[in-house]
Amino acid sequence: MSAALSVTDLRVSFNTMLGTVQAVRGVSFDVQPGEVLGVVGESGSGKSVTFLGIMGLLGRSARIEGSARIGDAELVGAAPKVQRKVRGSEMAMIFQDPLSALNPVHRVGAQVAEMLLAHQKGMTHKAANERAVELLDIVGIPQPDQRARQYAHEFSGGMRQRVMIAMAIANNPKVLIADEPTTALDVTVQAQILEVIDRIRKEMGTAVVLITHDLGVVARMADRVQVMYAGRVVERGDVMSIFQSPDHPYTRGLLASLPGLGHERLTPIPGAPPNMLQPPSGCAFRARCPQAIPACASDLPELVKVRLTETACIRANELEVMS
Repeated sequence: MSAALSVTDLRVSFNTMLGTVQAVRGVSFDVQPGEVLGVVGESGSGKSVTFLGIMGLLGRSARIEGSARIGDAELVGAAPKVQRKVRGSEMAMIFQDPLSALNPVHRVGAQVAEMLLAHQKGMTHKAANERAVELLDIVGIPQPDQRARQYAHEFSGGMRQRVMIAMAIANNPKVLIADEPTTALDVTVQAQILEVIDRIRKEMGTAVVLITHDLGVVARMADRVQVMYAGRVVERGDVMSIFQSPDHPYTRGLLASLPGLGHERLTPIPGAPPNMLQPPSGCAFRARCPQAIPACASDLPELVKVRLTETACIRANELEVMS
């Protein structure tokens, strides 16, 4: 089975007044049809920038190198016309803040219909409006025909997120990128949003990339997990392996900082992420890693299979015994 999305050696940098920010540094991965890939890591690790870069949604200061293919289409370096054709049809994104992503002066139904009219040649406005109501119904919005005539400010946070999902799935994309889709929602609404995304994946065979800080969401939804730090993938594996037997010290630190059912004290990761204007040599996590040795400062560690996961740590085999 060919990958729905295949990314090879993706690099994203930004030119600033202070220098070049190396936001993404050689990221490679595949996402299969019907799979959920969870992408986790601290703020600034390069999660969102990776996928905004793939979709061509970064500003002019961004420099994007490498390869990102969806079907036969190469997205990196593609003409804006090609990117617009793929964006919204082959690949779609659910953004973090639906209130900012939705246009406040257009009715919700019209915004969903616009996605259809932009990518389906020959579709009439009447057919697009009718399909927009159907899509609102699919994502669980009650009285969709009435709600389609309302504005974004008349919707709750959870309902706005459902509208974003309806827009994203309007053209049956091969890849759906969900960037923090449950941010600022209460747990009940979070569960409903995740259920909608999971149902779409199962019914349409859509590949889903779930970008989140919430490891609980990843444990529930993801098939595989990709852990990012300082613009690189530091560990990758199936969800059970990542949660039960992680090999990278950063992944272990993330899991150790999660609250459990008992009353044990949380163990935060000391320090702060590195300045990506001047990325450190060797392993970027070494300044915060309790198991770091001088050799960690030399070569940049590559992803290698250790036990059940691929891990970018030169001490991963030793730490297996220590864990």
